[in-house]
Amino acid sequence: MTETAAKLPADPTLDPLAPDSSARKPADLRIAFCGANTEEAMRARTRLVHRYGNAPMEDADVIVALGGDGFLLETLHRALKRDGQNPPPVYGMNRGSVGFLLNVFREDELAERLASAQSVKLHPLRMRATRCNGEQIEALGINEVSMLRETRQASKLRITVDGVVRLPELICDGVLVATPAGSTAYNLSAHGPIIPLGAGVLALTPISSFRPRRWRGALLPHSSKITVDILEEVKRPVSAVADSTEVREVIRVDVEEARDVTLTLLFDPELNFEERILKEQFSP
Repeated sequence: MTETAAKLPADPTLDPLAPDSSARKPADLRIAFCGANTEEAMRARTRLVHRYGNAPMEDADVIVALGGDGFLLETLHRALKRDGQNPPPVYGMNRGSVGFLLNVFREDELAERLASAQSVKLHPLRMRATRCNGEQIEALGINEVSMLRETRQASKLRITVDGVVRLPELICDGVLVATPAGSTAYNLSAHGPIIPLGAGVLALTPISSFRPRRWRGALLPHSSKITVDILEEVKRPVSAVADSTEVREVIRVDVEEARDVTLTLLFDPELNFEERILKEQFSP
């Protein structure tokens, strides 16, 4: 689930330009630069740090991530780990390949771009995975939570939504739950729907489904609580993945939106995130 705002978020704990943050001017922003482990990203980070300085992530007003979409997700997860603090906004600049979640790389006038950026608030998914040995593991997925077969045999899954069994048996390679922010990623490649920002829904999308043949997934209210039970878990083992966290040999996975967790992404106003998702629906 995502929400859009005209500028940086009004909450002073998230807004580096809010009055409660000592009324800093754009040029006085404490910026933390982080880069993917590639030559292109590292060179860009070195130049930007030399030009704008570099604040520790735990003290930064804003984080600038240099890399691709995967590195931006990694940076958002790192931002969540600031002890006792709301995560700062993250502004990505593309030093990777696709860069759907990133802005165009440009060294000049960075402080001014940050000050005029539009913000998108993201609520990730919370995954609670129960393994065959009874161990329970919790993780957050900003894009999606997916359940995937581990062996050559298709998985057998039972899907329950808000306590009601909706699919007693789904034979497939897997199934995923995607946020609007993640609907253009793995979800789209699995033929799931692109979800506009603010739609208030999650996508439940099968991956290479075999039975029932005609089931192509569902759109669910963002408040839904989704449970996937793994049938014949010994014969047909399944892993659960929330972004980069993988849990193998699961017997049950519970997924719901983490409304208590808020992340903020910043975008240049000329091509904001809502417009990107809208354009993606008309791409050939």
